[in-house]
Amino acid sequence: MASGYLKTVLTPSAREAEVHYYGRTYPSFDEADEFDLLKEEEIQFAESRDSFYLATVTENGWPYLQHRGGPRGFLKSLGGNRIAFADYGGNRQMVSVGSVNANPRVSLFLMDYPTRTRLKLLGNSTVLDASEHQEVVRELEPESGHAATVERIFQIEVQSFDWNCPKFITPRYSVEEIDQQLEPLHQRIAELENELKTLRS
Repeated sequence: MASGYLKTVLTPSAREAEVHYYGRTYPSFDEADEFDLLKEEEIQFAESRDSFYLATVTENGWPYLQHRGGPRGFLKSLGGNRIAFADYGGNRQMVSVGSVNANPRVSLFLMDYPTRTRLKLLGNSTVLDASEHQEVVRELEPESGHAATVERIFQIEVQSFDWNCPKFITPRYSVEEIDQQLEPLHQRIAELENELKTLRS
């Protein structure tokens, strides 16, 4: 458990709710640094995702949540606590971009459904125009798996993170993950079919 994350989110009202429902609060993190340094475990987990959820806050104070997806590794570490991803044209509403330009605070929710693992990140984001930062585009653009043109770059300086417990996470699998699990079965079926053909002949 990273203390910086809980120091940030366990506000007085959250602690009041803890007392109301459970008769106690988490230990005080007043002496903790609000900054949690990303380690190799967090970086590898982030870079192995093929999707995540990005939360921003609009100028009129409403939370806004969007899904981001791409080939595994499209979310990349740029060193230290900085991560980034290439952004493409979507519905062209630009709510996330506009929100970040007004308030850089973001939250990322990274899920690994098969292992029932989740990683939460808090940070400050900057949006770069891809046409003005082609060197960053080349660093982030996937080698394959995305034919669209990169329009923007989201750079995020992670402030803190927290690993959540697996409780109530329903395991889900991508087509690629299902194919990997079924491959030994397909191979065994092919072997048995060949044996049957040999016996029949």
